[in-house]
Amino acid sequence: MDTLLSERSLSKLRWRCRRGLLENDLLIERFFNTYAHTLTEAQGQGMNTLMELADNDLLDLLLSRKEPGPELDLPEVREVLGMLKPVSHPSFPPIPRTPEESI
Repeated sequence: MDTLLSERSLSKLRWRCRRGLLENDLLIERFFNTYAHTLTEAQGQGMNTLMELADNDLLDLLLSRKEPGPELDLPEVREVLGMLKPVSHPSFPPIPRTPEESI
């Protein structure tokens, strides 16, 4: 079993994951709300690798508009992508599309 991220590493990862596109931020926020206390070091590395992408490239991966290239074809990156992608599931509320929907 992989080692869990320390609180300090988790804090650094959260800071690193701040993005310029609201859509990315919403998906990443939901990811941390769901998985923050169970993230492993390998998953943290996968997330760091994804954060090196440009915002639009990351969003394309998250929305399955494209598949990861060979440089991203790593087990930890694929695992984190699966955790990040929006799914139709009752425990995942829909992402608000307008400010009125978030009320």
